[in-house]
Amino acid sequence: MNEREMREQDMTLFVVAEIRAVRGQEDRLRTALEAMIEPSLDEPGCLAYRPYTDPNDASRMVVVEEWTGPDALAEHFATPHFKHVELVFDGILAEPMTIRRLTAVTG
Repeated sequence: MNEREMREQDMTLFVVAEIRAVRGQEDRLRTALEAMIEPSLDEPGCLAYRPYTDPNDASRMVVVEEWTGPDALAEHFATPHFKHVELVFDGILAEPMTIRRLTAVTG
C-alpha cells in the first residue's frame, strides 16, 4: 500500500445519500430508513447515521452518514440490514438512490 492509499484508509468519509419515494410510499421509506439507524450505528466504522426529510417534499429524504473510511462504507454495503433495505427500496423508490462520498477539505 502506497502513502496515498494509507492516507485514504485513515480519512473520515462523509456520505450523503439522496432518496426519493414514489408518491404514497413516503411512510414506508421513512420506516425503512429509521430501521437502518441502530444497526448502522452498531457497525464499528460508523460514526454517524441520520436520515432527514425535505420539509417541502415528503417524498425526498436524505441520509447523512460519517464513516471511518472507504473500507467501513464498503463493509456497510455488504451488511444484511443494507441488503434488506435495498430490497425494500426496489418497490418504493421513484428513482435510483444517489450516493455522494465527501471528505474534508484540507489545506
